[in-house]
Amino acid sequence: MTRTAALHPDPAPIAACTVSRDIRNFDLLVEDMGAELGENWGDLGLQDIIDFFDHPEAAGLEFIAIAVDGEDEENIGFLGRVVRTAKSNGVKVIVVVKDVSPIALHQLMREGADDFVPYPLPEGALHDAIDRARRADPPPPAAAEAAHRRATASKPDRDGVVLPVHGLAGGVGASTFAVNLAWELTLAAKDRDKRVCLIDLDLQFGSVATYLDLPRKEAVFELLSDISAMDSDSFMQALQTYGNDLHVLTAPADILPLDLISSDDVRTLIDMARGQFDFVIVDMPTTLVQWSEAVLTKASLYFALLELDMRSAQNTVRLIRALRAEELPFERLRFAMNRAPKRSELSARSRVKRMAESLDIAIDILLPDSGKMVAQSGDEGVPLANSAGKSPLRREIQKLAVSLFELTAQAAHAES
Repeated sequence: MTRTAALHPDPAPIAACTVSRDIRNFDLLVEDMGAELGENWGDLGLQDIIDFFDHPEAAGLEFIAIAVDGEDEENIGFLGRVVRTAKSNGVKVIVVVKDVSPIALHQLMREGADDFVPYPLPEGALHDAIDRARRADPPPPAAAEAAHRRATASKPDRDGVVLPVHGLAGGVGASTFAVNLAWELTLAAKDRDKRVCLIDLDLQFGSVATYLDLPRKEAVFELLSDISAMDSDSFMQALQTYGNDLHVLTAPADILPLDLISSDDVRTLIDMARGQFDFVIVDMPTTLVQWSEAVLTKASLYFALLELDMRSAQNTVRLIRALRAEELPFERLRFAMNRAPKRSELSARSRVKRMAESLDIAIDILLPDSGKMVAQSGDEGVPLANSAGKSPLRREIQKLAVSLFELTAQAAHAES
């Protein structure tokens, strides 16, 4: 198809249109469009598409495929306008991306694009995207109302405990603690019909996948990009399992903006996880973001890790001040000191006590330093229980996991 063909009368109505700066850069897209639609499609340049929506031939337009490469990122604002205009005219939008940053793709998806496929196109990818876009039509009001009633009536079979982990400074071992706590809870829950989920919400530098030697799946980005469309199936498909028991939602493969997800998105994600699992461990970014409050309000306990140094003390003061200023539930925080001094180091122990008193906090958990064993475990991609089962740090986290499991069981028994 040529660019002018879309604007001339044709026996076959135009059902779709490609939109690009230069369609010659997307030869495979041209072939796949022809295979899917025959002669019922056209091609337009970026400057022509807006006006085309007012053309009589656009009346039968079902979807447009916007082909974008790295050179188009400087015009991402205009491309967003194309997406919005198409959606306002009831036209579906599929984005075909070639060498485009995740941030640019995220912006187009936020503007309302229905789906995206990478270029070069994998076999059948365009067909599947078109099929998903066609099936995404909203149901009639009666059907939507019935679906809402069914969703409301179906109660989740679990009501999980949410346990976020937040490092108050870089390198304090928050991810190590989160991974090993999740695994120790998994071990404690074996043969008791209890399930554990570990969610890495550090969208930029999350290391849970590294510490458990898990691949970073594209399904994670797809899930996070449109959490409002998430259901239990898509959520579970984005998870991976470690040791056949621990379910893990890793961070995405690429560095993404922390505002990729909103507070409502995070609440929806955590509620979904709580309905499927008994324990939900959330590895948080060090940075406080808009949705940090959403995680804190969902948490049963919120573990804040620090070390015996000035940066941890100062950041603790900042965190406490921020929470109190927003009247957030500060009492849910449980402070854990990593690389804590040994019992025999009396002078260092007294420093821990003085630090807690000066900050007006209780440091409830003292995690001993296991040195090179911790780094080696992370490099090998296995929990401490599998690589250094007798290390002091592993034993302390194991005791914490068992106590959390028992406390949760007692609370459930008391409620029943």
